[in-house]
Amino acid sequence: MASLKELRNRIASVQATQKITRAMQMVAASKLRRAQDAAEAARPYADRMSAVLANLAAGVADQEGAPRLLAGTGSEQTHLLIVATAERGLCGGFNASIARMAREQAEALKAQGKTVKILCVGRKGYDILKRNYADELLAPVSYQGLKSVGFNEAQSIATQVLEDFETGAFDVCTLFYSAYQSVISQVPTALQLIPAQIEDAETPELGGAAYDYEPEETEILDALLPRNISVQILRAFLENAASEQGARMSAMDNATRNAGEMIDSLTITYNRSRQAQITKELIEIISGAEAL
Repeated sequence: MASLKELRNRIASVQATQKITRAMQMVAASKLRRAQDAAEAARPYADRMSAVLANLAAGVADQEGAPRLLAGTGSEQTHLLIVATAERGLCGGFNASIARMAREQAEALKAQGKTVKILCVGRKGYDILKRNYADELLAPVSYQGLKSVGFNEAQSIATQVLEDFETGAFDVCTLFYSAYQSVISQVPTALQLIPAQIEDAETPELGGAAYDYEPEETEILDALLPRNISVQILRAFLENAASEQGARMSAMDNATRNAGEMIDSLTITYNRSRQAQITKELIEIISGAEAL
């Protein structure tokens, strides 16, 4: 059994940890509102962009000369997986769930004989995946020093991806991130960026209407498709930021509760040990007095 001093040290250590987790929970709660507002504000723009692209692509997807970002290269041999995670941990299963989905996708593609390349945006995803996919990993992208990630960072990654696509480095590109739903619910999501996944043109946003475009649809798509990649990556960043703070808030709340339970348990053990030691000393004193 641990000594009284060891129990006191353990109680003090857990109390200090509890203070840290409670502070981290409060910080995450204060950051969550802004991150949530930013993610929700980006959704209508990204959805509207997808709706416009769907309406434009409806008439040119099967035509000869359709943009390569829409029609693809004609091959699906090489896949680029963009795995967007956080720069820090202590946020429950947020990073692990995104990495797990990417890992499952990579294993499925490799089982089909496909070539897989992985671009990690965020340090934690790279740390998780490098154990099993060191040969498939590209140079990671990290924004650890930035207070927040915005459109410039998303556009930088989109530019790199487009340059690699133009040089034939890959045929299909899929983005992995976590969509924010609530503090206790963040959904790992896979979104195919190249070739662009176009939903049915009969969308509520456009009312299913037919539009005449000037200039031609292909010219507009040539301008919108690259920008759509930047927009979708930005949306993933904003969703990730809200999901990370929500997951950290929930994880730190659980950690604080667990620390409190551990403190109560250690306190009971300490009091019982202290009482047993006092009783033992009293017995020794009484036994010594009787011996005299």
